[in-house]
Amino acid sequence: MNTPDVPSSAHSPVRRVAIGTAKTVGVLAGVAAVLWLLVAAVRLIVAYHVVALLALAVLGLMIAAWGVVREARKRKAAILEERIRDRARWELVDAMSGTDFEDLVADLLRRDGFRDVRRVGRSHDGGVDVVARAADGRWIAVQCKRQAARVGADRVRNLIGAVNGSTYGGHRAVLVTSSVFTTPAGREAEGHVLLVDRHHLGEWMKGASLKI
Repeated sequence: MNTPDVPSSAHSPVRRVAIGTAKTVGVLAGVAAVLWLLVAAVRLIVAYHVVALLALAVLGLMIAAWGVVREARKRKAAILEERIRDRARWELVDAMSGTDFEDLVADLLRRDGFRDVRRVGRSHDGGVDVVARAADGRWIAVQCKRQAARVGADRVRNLIGAVNGSTYGGHRAVLVTSSVFTTPAGREAEGHVLLVDRHHLGEWMKGASLKI
């Protein structure tokens, strides 16, 4: 005997309505969650808009200050370069006083990126005229000799004594002259003092960096 087909429960109208209702509820729940997040975000922005504006203002001021400092450094470097260029000519160097020569050497160090550059030349200075600190933190003690005569070994020994003393202990000794060094001075300086003679000074004034 044939019996009539009975609809499967999975495909019954009631089942389909239940599935459709569940999907609709899921979509509505998702939309509600998104709307809640948007409302929460808006409330947060409204509640803290003053703080946000202040933060943006501070950031803007920091950027502006950085730009001002950068431009100031560029202007300072340009002024320094011009000052060196105006004096770094042999006809002027050879006519300089000792103090003017020390100033020129100090400016060359500043151009090379040395920090805390200052002239210290005075009586009982141990022969040191300029001190400076390199980018890696090392200190140097510089003796400057603007003269026509050759620089002898006694000047080198004086500088070695100064950097071995209490005032300039640990400094790298550098002796700069507009002249040249005697052979004994060169031997005395080996392993102790960096010698910068007329030739090397000329290259330094043209833009070469001091290698310590």
